Amino acid sequence: MSSLPSAVAVPPVAMARSSAFDRERWITGAAVLLVVLLLVVIVALPVGALVGQSFFDRAGAFVGLANFARYLDNPALVQSAFNSLGLAALSAVICTAIAYVYAYGLTLSCMPAKGVLRAVALVPLLAPSLLPAISLVYLFGNQGLFKGLMGDVSIYGPLGIVLGSVFWTLPHALLILTTAMATSDGRLYEAAQTLGASRWRIFRTVTLPSSRYGLIVAAMVVFVLVITDFGVPKVVGGQTGVLATDIYKQVVGQQNFQMGAVVGLVLLIPAVLSFLVERRVRSKQAAALSARATPYQPEPVKSRDRALLVFCALTAGAILVMIGMAVFASLASYWPYNLAPSFKNYDFSNMDGGGWGSYFNSLRLAVCAAVAGAFLTFVSAYLVEKPRHFGLLRELLNLLANLPLAVPGLVLGVGYIFFFISPSNPLRAIYGSMTILVVCTVAHFFSVAHLTSLTALRQLDREYELVSESMGVPFWRTLWRVHLPVALPTVLNVGGYFFVNAMTTVSAVVFLYSPQTSLAAVAVLNMDDAGDVAPAAAMASLIMLTAAIGRGVFALAGHWTLKRTQNWRHR
Repeated sequence: MSSLPSAVAVPPVAMARSSAFDRERWITGAAVLLVVLLLVVIVALPVGALVGQSFFDRAGAFVGLANFARYLDNPALVQSAFNSLGLAALSAVICTAIAYVYAYGLTLSCMPAKGVLRAVALVPLLAPSLLPAISLVYLFGNQGLFKGLMGDVSIYGPLGIVLGSVFWTLPHALLILTTAMATSDGRLYEAAQTLGASRWRIFRTVTLPSSRYGLIVAAMVVFVLVITDFGVPKVVGGQTGVLATDIYKQVVGQQNFQMGAVVGLVLLIPAVLSFLVERRVRSKQAAALSARATPYQPEPVKSRDRALLVFCALTAGAILVMIGMAVFASLASYWPYNLAPSFKNYDFSNMDGGGWGSYFNSLRLAVCAAVAGAFLTFVSAYLVEKPRHFGLLRELLNLLANLPLAVPGLVLGVGYIFFFISPSNPLRAIYGSMTILVVCTVAHFFSVAHLTSLTALRQLDREYELVSESMGVPFWRTLWRVHLPVALPTVLNVGGYFFVNAMTTVSAVVFLYSPQTSLAAVAVLNMDDAGDVAPAAAMASLIMLTAAIGRGVFALAGHWTLKRTQNWRHR
């Protein structure tokens, strides 16, 4: 009688497959670690450098809270903090109220021309925040078209800051509120109408409660955008000090980096608090959605629809006036004495503050940021969502990827100065180059793009990975054949997002450019400072046109890709 074997033999195929899975696991682990280290370098360490610098003096000696005491002893700086909070809060209230009525008309009414009105309302997304400020100068400034309507009130101050801020933040609030109202539960409206409730009561008891979370989130987003914006207060702020311009004055004007770090840290506090409130509200909003909800189909009400059409048309008209004023001023031969159209103001080579080189630098930055940002955010989203190992490391990656949401561009830009000019930093050589502008831009707008890519990848069930593993298919083949085709339209949209923001941003890169890498948005700022307001309007208009064309190219590519790769979604 033969004896039983002491151990069960493992088939060679199973051993090879197990070895391959172990190798793939460690490859994905190394990739996660690499992206974590990259985000630490481009986000966490610069912010940490800013925080640390606020505790040292100019000689590099540790002084504790002495810089903060100096800040509190300076009445002008303290007043700037109160100005920032007050103006941001007022702008948030006005902008959110306008956006709420506009979103109501687009989603919960039967007014005509919804597509046109929506498109017009989103146009400010393509323009730098400097453009509405310049338009306000030409409309209500000292030589403005409607200067007489202002009386003794000056546009240079709180009024100009609020008007300009409401203009360029309106699309952000509108996108949030239209999304919130689009999820309205039709059953609630049907029940209210069945019970004989009036339209006003239905609004108070159904519409407003169902959209309250979107309302709060929109207000928080606008508040953060305004309090951290640099362009509008720089052009029309006048003598009204705000935190954003104080940072610029301390760092660029006075070379007082330590006080700039303190002001940046003060600016970071309300941004972080608003971010935490927004995240809390978003989580409650997601939990409030019902799986049994039915889409609400509004019924025509002539009086309501006409009133909403008038309101939305007036708002859209104001947006077009602001955009058109900047374009018209850029084409005027000599404002306000010779309004004959010419392209003289587009001869940037003869203007102070920046030439055509700045425009082409911005174009290079936008293309590089679009490619690098789309690739990196897709990789980070994939590594967070799809691997089944290294859970803690992937959670850390997701945390770092969301960190830029809470860091204003100005704070990130100042942090880059402290981090990359350090003599002990081996990456110091990239300071002042196009590389650091690309890195900073990608880091600044990383979070939204990461979350967008993450949402696209979550459309695919984990069964795809499990089936691939059971068949011995390497993860990179599944990534190439399944994940990337499904997410490719989103990746292209993310590329368009980076392109537009790289063309229009000024807050972070204003501290990092060199004479050889000056950007178009920075040139607008410099030309306005030099008194060349018309050429500044011309450059701002050119930025808007380029952003629109670039966004259109990415949208067409995404649409083409959607048709080529997503036919499986349709019968």
